[in-house]
Amino acid sequence: MHFDLTISDQMTRGRRGSIETSHGTIEIPAFMPVGTQGTVKTLSPQDLEALGAQIFLANTYHLYLRPGPEIICQLGGLHAFTSWPHPILTDSGGYQIFSMSEIRRITEEGVHFQSHLDGSSHFLSPEKAIQIQEALGADIIMVLDECTPYPATHDYAETSMEMTSRWAKRCQEAHQRNSQSLFGIAQGGTYLDLRQRSIADLVELDFDGYALGGLSVGESKGQMYEVVEACTDLLPKNRPRYLMGVGTPEDLLECVSFGVDLFVCVMPTRHARYGSLFTRSGRMSIKNARYAKDPHPIDEECTCYTCRNFSRAYLRHLFLADEILGLRLNTLHNLHFYLDLMRRVREALEEGSFLSYKERTLAQLRSREEELPETRTTMEAGLKKELERAKPCDNFSINSEGIQKGEQ
Repeated sequence: MHFDLTISDQMTRGRRGSIETSHGTIEIPAFMPVGTQGTVKTLSPQDLEALGAQIFLANTYHLYLRPGPEIICQLGGLHAFTSWPHPILTDSGGYQIFSMSEIRRITEEGVHFQSHLDGSSHFLSPEKAIQIQEALGADIIMVLDECTPYPATHDYAETSMEMTSRWAKRCQEAHQRNSQSLFGIAQGGTYLDLRQRSIADLVELDFDGYALGGLSVGESKGQMYEVVEACTDLLPKNRPRYLMGVGTPEDLLECVSFGVDLFVCVMPTRHARYGSLFTRSGRMSIKNARYAKDPHPIDEECTCYTCRNFSRAYLRHLFLADEILGLRLNTLHNLHFYLDLMRRVREALEEGSFLSYKERTLAQLRSREEELPETRTTMEAGLKKELERAKPCDNFSINSEGIQKGEQ
């Protein structure tokens, strides 16, 4: 990987540059769509290319359980498996295991957990996390970390952060594929002294890039921004900076100004499936009755396929009728919104007008905000349906010698 920083904004700490990988160049700042199971839900790789996506994120935890890294490796790796010839980033699986607190146990050696598919027992060590990601073949891979929950005491966050640092060193020692870039992950909760120590540990190991983890897990916006602003100032200027799991369009604008280069979040795609659409004047819920006869597009200024061809009334009809096309059109629009936002951010950084662009866009985004129509109950019901449809995966194992075949 080669990182080239071409512009450092004079009014903010925004950065313009590029990351060159073996599967193409990523112009930064950039947003990465989430393709959990090797696919961005409802969209094809051709759709992503048309939208201008440069890279997407695939989920190590889910692909490990199904179909398994051995199968993906045998079929040419994730790029061939998904027919996506551009850059891919895989996470380590740490966040997914963090979210399953009732069915996992963390030790110094790694994490013992149960599959959400069939209840089978599994163990993920730092070394195994690297082996799985090397088998998947992504361009950028992540160390295994413990995502510190919020709230957490200083003692707990310190113990967790120190273990994450030790795991990062083990991941680096296990990393063998030079064609893959390995990023370290800084933890420490909302405690700035712990974040500083975490970053110092990672910088000493000299990773290809650095990520900020453990944010957007319950802390306030103010706390999140404080941590990001403090952390980016400590990170090397000659390495990419990746903010994990963040966030809203407002978050992207604010954190670009703090010096973040890469973002990933399920928000645009997940919200699309719940009828929440992003516009230049804030979010709108397509469920609302006010749109039943509305002939206008989602956003009058938007040039996406959805806005160029369909009315709010039709999109509301599709959503209420539970038609798959509605989810697809909503997703096309939301991802276009995010990717176009980042394109405009890059242009503003090149022109030296990012600060004024940021302030103007934030004012527009906050002018009208409709609440997301989902509730925790509906979210949990949707997850329950997905789990009910899931089928057990094939068995296999990975040890110090790599991927081993198991019984089918």
